Amino acid sequence: MSNDKPQGVYASYFASIVGEENAVCLWENIELGQQKRIQQAIASGNPPSCIVYPRSQQQLAAVIATAHSNNWRVLPCGNSSKLNWGGLAKGIDVVVSTQRINQLIEHAVGDLTITVEAGMKFSDLQALLAKSRQFLALDPTAPELATIGGIVATGDTGSLRQRYGSVRDQLLGITFVRADGQVTKAGGRVVKNVAGYDLMKLLTGSYGTLGFISQLTFRLYPLAEASGTVVLTGTAEAVSQAADILRGSGLTPVQADLLSTKLVSSLGLGEGLGLIARFQSISESVKEQSNRVLEVGQKLGLDGAIYVDGDEASLWQRLQERIHYTATESVITCKIGVLPTAAVEILTQVELGLIHIGSGLGLLQLEGKNQVLKVRDRTQAHRGFLTILEAPVAVKEQIDVWGYTENALPLMRRIKEQFDSKNILSPGRFVGGI
Repeated sequence: MSNDKPQGVYASYFASIVGEENAVCLWENIELGQQKRIQQAIASGNPPSCIVYPRSQQQLAAVIATAHSNNWRVLPCGNSSKLNWGGLAKGIDVVVSTQRINQLIEHAVGDLTITVEAGMKFSDLQALLAKSRQFLALDPTAPELATIGGIVATGDTGSLRQRYGSVRDQLLGITFVRADGQVTKAGGRVVKNVAGYDLMKLLTGSYGTLGFISQLTFRLYPLAEASGTVVLTGTAEAVSQAADILRGSGLTPVQADLLSTKLVSSLGLGEGLGLIARFQSISESVKEQSNRVLEVGQKLGLDGAIYVDGDEASLWQRLQERIHYTATESVITCKIGVLPTAAVEILTQVELGLIHIGSGLGLLQLEGKNQVLKVRDRTQAHRGFLTILEAPVAVKEQIDVWGYTENALPLMRRIKEQFDSKNILSPGRFVGGI
């Protein structure tokens, strides 16, 4: 800890703010699974003193203001599903969770917008929206656990990026608590051009280093009438050609990914590399577009199949689970970004991986730091990047998690200084140890 006060002192400060005794949990009382997730997120050393669970934005602001005045270092989180992503936070005194700040603020059904508090779970939000035949066009990791604030803080989009863009593209407004405890808002229910920092873009993917997200407004989309998914499998060359044809066509998949051979086989989809494309629209359009992709595959000598209804839903769920499931603790999960045309080459060099055909972003599972460094070199040769998301603490202490080699780091440091001059929010978790 960065302060000499005993643990009970931290807890008593925050208990006076959040009110209820059970809203502050001392480290020794935290359940073991939660302890493990926190330990995977911080550098070796003393654990934080406690977790604080504010129940409102006002309580959150008071908690952060108290931490600021005492120079206590704070690790923000929601449900902790992505707490072990990114760099290791250093010298953390207290963990603050938005888990109980989780209310619906406003759902403008006719305007296709919604405002919610950051601690609302993604799965709860989608269930609420489904009653109005609407949805939030994100496809995050661990959708049953992930909170809306955590998804934005880590920029976790998923395969729906193919059609709907990134987290930043869905965001219309944001409210956050600054490092000094002041509440700040940006954006609203409509898109506006303003001078100065684009705070929504700045806080998205900042891993809690610039502010503590408390409330968010998103654009929504109507649920489609029908859905269908095509899977093509075969040789790397043929799959690469199919991806090129799909990218250059007038077809409009909502999700489209390239899959490594091990991922294809583990899902029982066939042999070789895979291309998976999902279409959602009116029934006639889904059938027509699915059949056209199937025909492209047949001409290239690829095996193909169309999945609909329960089989389709099961396929995407299994794909999500498999790409994030780690069989051993030594597995390192990485986020990758390359030119889309280089995706197949990268996938032929790894066992388990998925890359979006449109953006070139994806996820890889690698074994050991040597493979990480080797694949990172290859991605950078293609003007791309490789960032470590999940890895043992010992690995993160040996390798630069972010692998950033460009020249924007001084600018990032100046922004951090402006937003958090005392360096109390997620210190060490972002690029360059920010």
